[in-house]
Amino acid sequence: WLMRECVGEMKIEEVRKRLGLLSERHDVDVKGGEIRRTSSRFCFGVEHGDYNGTELFGVGTDRFIWMAHKATDSTRFRLVSENFEDDGVIEIDLDNIPPPQSPEYAHSWARFPLGVLYVLQRENYPITRGMNAALVANIPGGGMSRSASLTLNLLLSIMKINNIPIGDSLEEQMKIIDLAQAVETDYIGAPVGNLDQIMIFFAKENMGTHFKPETNSLEYVALGDDAPEFAIVSLDTGTDRPGLEKSTYKTRRKECDDLAALINREFGLKNLAAVKTEEQLKKVLARFEVDMPDHCERLKYIFAAQQRFERMIDAWKRGDIETLGSIFREDGWGLRDEYSISGRELETMCDIVRTVPGVLGERMLGGGDKGASGCIVLADGIDAVRHAVEVAYPRAHPKYKDKYAVHSCRVVDGVVLLPGL
Repeated sequence: WLMRECVGEMKIEEVRKRLGLLSERHDVDVKGGEIRRTSSRFCFGVEHGDYNGTELFGVGTDRFIWMAHKATDSTRFRLVSENFEDDGVIEIDLDNIPPPQSPEYAHSWARFPLGVLYVLQRENYPITRGMNAALVANIPGGGMSRSASLTLNLLLSIMKINNIPIGDSLEEQMKIIDLAQAVETDYIGAPVGNLDQIMIFFAKENMGTHFKPETNSLEYVALGDDAPEFAIVSLDTGTDRPGLEKSTYKTRRKECDDLAALINREFGLKNLAAVKTEEQLKKVLARFEVDMPDHCERLKYIFAAQQRFERMIDAWKRGDIETLGSIFREDGWGLRDEYSISGRELETMCDIVRTVPGVLGERMLGGGDKGASGCIVLADGIDAVRHAVEVAYPRAHPKYKDKYAVHSCRVVDGVVLLPGL
């Protein structure tokens, strides 16, 4: 299937140059260290299924965070990001980590390295060496899991320079997922699930990742040989969501958790994903829909997405991209109309590309509100998608006319360690 480089994709030579200049501008010495690259992700399903207990399927994609880093002889951390260069150098004293959700860091990317160090210390991992780091990223500001990518990059790098081993078994590697999730839930205050962390950490080039929470098992799924040339395309709206803890996501998560607690007490079903049959759905709706109509709309989306999930995996295995795209589109309708998690700019992108011949499916991506949408498109339709967006999107949202982007994604490894500067 299509492995096309997008216009404007950053090459590693350019990245290395930018990392070097960034570190020099801010006197953050990273020479002689390493560069860790962590990917974005593209979820085929079930979006918002992780915290509701569903199975998950997705791929790693080539929007990245690159972090040049080097161990120091002290326990101080000095980090600078090109994306937030106005923040200057983030300086962290290991013995003076502020408590979770400290107001002074609520709008700073510093909350991520602080959160990683907080969680590692809380879990009694020995941190004896500090780190200098310079970061460059091109992941959109929502929809492709920038926060999970950053957290994993920091976590793995700090663990490595402190000689903290990571086991080879799935059980041991899932501890990394738990730690990364805890950074966002326990320190930052974002009630995230584990979809993003799983899809990035375990991502393999040219493979889909299928995670089953009931058995805590993971399987790599190859795309069927009969697949036509196609691409998954990121439609970056140019908008930037400030954080899931400040978004509609937090509200939706609470609605689902509240309904799950009620159906567990009433029907013995532990989460929304446990509502698997039409009979179970009818019973739950009969009991709660009058008093909790919005909550039940969220359940309807989860139920329908689960019904589509097996067909989606089967379509991937057979290389039936038309069916894959159709299911992706149906999920988009459900996310927009039942889960009510999309946003104006996200739906504008979807409306534009839905009219383009060769586009098989489109929907918003990720946590919602802002960030990126995505589409599945046959190879000969990619240029038409780009042209349609270039014409229509700036007219609909002139505020973002210089910020939006169309990116034809490659499916890549989630975590790669590269030679340093």
